Amino acid sequence: MLQLLHLPASALAQAARDASSPLLGAACFGAGAGPIPHPLFPLASVQVEPLASEPALCEAWSTQGPLQPGKTGCVHWCSNGDVLFAVLQVAEAVTANAAGVPPLQAASRAAYADLFTALDALGYPHLLRVWNHVPDINGESAGVERYRLFNIGRQDAFLAHGRTVSGANVPAASALGAAANAPLLVYCIAARQPAVAIENPRQLSAYHYPQDYGPRSPTFSRASLATFGPQHLLFISGTASIVGHRTLHAEDVAEQTRETLRNVEAVLQQAHAKGVAGIGLANLYYKVYVRHPADWPVIRAELQRAAGAAVHAIALQADVCRSDLLVEIEATGLQTTNQDLRA
Repeated sequence: MLQLLHLPASALAQAARDASSPLLGAACFGAGAGPIPHPLFPLASVQVEPLASEPALCEAWSTQGPLQPGKTGCVHWCSNGDVLFAVLQVAEAVTANAAGVPPLQAASRAAYADLFTALDALGYPHLLRVWNHVPDINGESAGVERYRLFNIGRQDAFLAHGRTVSGANVPAASALGAAANAPLLVYCIAARQPAVAIENPRQLSAYHYPQDYGPRSPTFSRASLATFGPQHLLFISGTASIVGHRTLHAEDVAEQTRETLRNVEAVLQQAHAKGVAGIGLANLYYKVYVRHPADWPVIRAELQRAAGAAVHAIALQADVCRSDLLVEIEATGLQTTNQDLRA
């Protein structure tokens, strides 16, 4: 069983001391997060700033039972026997001498190669959910948009390690910006058994995007649905105002938010068809990436209109993978039930 906590960074150390519900891993956002004096779980320090009142915010995963932490290569991890939370980062300078390969592309390939090597060795080969933070994601290196270089490197590693890059076994994922001088940061949840990948009928699957968006398509599913005993976990990938494969409502943040939420609702409908009817817009945990901080009040109003005033949301300033996208929303749903998941 997993629980997802949204809490200020100042409360993370206290949460880590709760022996009844130990932390499997966490991500903290904002320069104010600082080091957490607790070595027993992997911590992703994400160089994007929160838009809420707290100086730094965290997203933490807690569980029950004994945990096993460790480090394999450059991958910090912790597992509870069913799932594993892992964090790694690669500085582009480390891979800058790769012959003929732009540093970010090489760093992306190296990060995922290290991750797959560790997951295979540990017996958790199936990625359920991945978060990527790419420094200067909308900039260019070697005349190529940096997000496209990231996609090339990521897919190279998938293929080299025998992973599929389309279809049922592709994980849910997000790729957002980070500070230009930050390392490439990857953190994830993996498992011994695969999840059920979910696509959105309103959107072309990202792994089938035409080459207008780069020489390699992004490697992620629109959502993944995992089951551990009586618990279902729905991981909804970073979602934006895209229908088919095209951006809609350029320069209109309210319409982009509404279109994004229509896409989230479409993914929920697909999950409901798999037997997970208890997860809806009102009980998701959201992470909202806002390109321009001044747009947050408009985005928040649309989110509250759709999901209710008590919505659980972390709002962060981050560049989105397309320069014409003003907002991206990801979400996580947890449901405990005795009903079996229908394949």
